[in-house]
Amino acid sequence: MERHALSAPAGANRRRKRVARGHGGRGHKTAGRGTKGQKSRAGGGVPAWFEGGQTPFVRRLPHRRGFSNARFRVVYQPVNVGDLAKSFEAGATVAAADIVAKGLARSAQIKILGDGEIAHPLNVQAPKFSQAARAKIEAAGGSVTEG
Repeated sequence: MERHALSAPAGANRRRKRVARGHGGRGHKTAGRGTKGQKSRAGGGVPAWFEGGQTPFVRRLPHRRGFSNARFRVVYQPVNVGDLAKSFEAGATVAAADIVAKGLARSAQIKILGDGEIAHPLNVQAPKFSQAARAKIEAAGGSVTEG
C-alpha cells in the first residue's frame, strides 16, 4: 500500500455544522443553544473544574503543608530470611546481585527481613538488615555484611 492511496473510510470525516448565519442558514435564532443563560452566550460556559459555586475541591485541601522527601527517598525491596534459605545452599556467599538474579527482588536496593527460618549458614551481603534477620543468620552460623 502506498501513502498516496491511504484515505479515511467513508463517513469518518464529517463537515462541521455551521449554525446561526442568518434566517436563510440552518439553525438560525438560538442555534441549538436554548434561550438565555451563561451557556447560550458567545464564549460562555463553565470550566470543567467548576463545582456549581461550592468551595472547589482544590481549595478545600491544605496548602503545601508538611514535608516530602520523595525525590531522594531510597525504597528498599523486602527479602525474607526464609526465602534466602530456600534459594541458596549451605555456605554460599549471597550478594544483592545474586538475590536479583534468583528473582527474589527487582532491584539491588534490598533489605533482609527476619520472616522465616534458616538452618544452614550463609554469608549475606546486602545494603540493609533487620535486627531479627541479622540474629537468625548469625545463629545459623552465617555472616552478615552490610553495605
